[in-house]
Amino acid sequence: MSIPESEIAALVRAVTPGRALDREQIADRYARARWSAIAEPGDADAGRLMAALGSAGALDWLDAEAAAALADATLADAVDRWRPRIRQVDTALHLRQAARFGARLVVPGDDEWPTGLDDLGAHAPAALWVRGDAGLLGRLDRSIAIVGARAATGYGEHVTVEVSSGLVDRGFAIVSGAAFGIDGAAHRAALASGGATLAFLAGGVDRFYPSAHETLLTRIVDRGAVVSEVPCGTAPTKWRFLQRNRLIAAASRATVVVEAGWRSGSLNTAGHAAQLGRPLGAVPGPVTSSASAGCHRLIREYDAVCVTTAQEMAELVDPTGTARSSVATASPERTRVLDALTRTGRDVARIAAISGMSLDAVRAELGTLELDGLAVAGPTGWRRGSA
Repeated sequence: MSIPESEIAALVRAVTPGRALDREQIADRYARARWSAIAEPGDADAGRLMAALGSAGALDWLDAEAAAALADATLADAVDRWRPRIRQVDTALHLRQAARFGARLVVPGDDEWPTGLDDLGAHAPAALWVRGDAGLLGRLDRSIAIVGARAATGYGEHVTVEVSSGLVDRGFAIVSGAAFGIDGAAHRAALASGGATLAFLAGGVDRFYPSAHETLLTRIVDRGAVVSEVPCGTAPTKWRFLQRNRLIAAASRATVVVEAGWRSGSLNTAGHAAQLGRPLGAVPGPVTSSASAGCHRLIREYDAVCVTTAQEMAELVDPTGTARSSVATASPERTRVLDALTRTGRDVARIAAISGMSLDAVRAELGTLELDGLAVAGPTGWRRGSA
């Protein structure tokens, strides 16, 4: 169904308050809103198409079904996935529903856009739908994701409350997924400590899930932000939960798994964090507890750092323990080398492999870090300094 341009402009402006938009920007936002419903979360084909043609250009191409003559089998398969939704998606309804719930549409290039999501490349979301303080998304340079089992034990919830409160006291925002168990405990502790917290949902921000957490999510809207990459009215599904996890890992500076079973969904979030090169921590538990088996697996098999306190978790983001400004101004190369260092020591080749940098670049960074007292050469290789 064709929508008048004036109506599109009014709908887009309703979910982009306080910003002057020109015709091209309105078209881009409308197209991104539409793509967020046409393509499933994490669809790299959609991401590549938008990168090549622009969001509006990609939508025009798709609406015109120019892909019918395309020889590229990969994109032809993608069009087959999108085709059933092209005429079913009611973007006007999504925008009206978002405006009704006070949701904001945030797109790449906005001050509110979490820059960490850009590391997802073609898998990055087309847009974000946000209820609450959208500006919080642009201030996640000092944030930690705390995730874990839904069927958490008393031990897991106790640790979560302690570390979440401690991280808030150190100026960190807490990111999680609003699920039962560890996620909910992390959000509640952050709110109780007067801190900022952000919840990524697998469904639309107009339908809180789980419904039993409606009160909690309402509080998060008041004090933080609730975010989704799918439009209002979209139901959460198992696939969307798994894809939601990549946003939690990418938006945060580090991810900590407090409690997780051997096959816990939290390990999926940890996997995304590892793939993105984000620091990964895991809290140990009793060796007899199946609820901590996943954490022990991360420490043993995935090089996760064993963390037991808020201070140790803070060091995943800021190994020096220095003020906030020193982290924000550190070069990406310096941060990557610092992230690769441990207290026990690693050789240059291992640091280069972990950081994704050349041997010469790693040696150069280690030299400057040594001068600052942040790296020390020893018999076991290079390790973190105590400066």
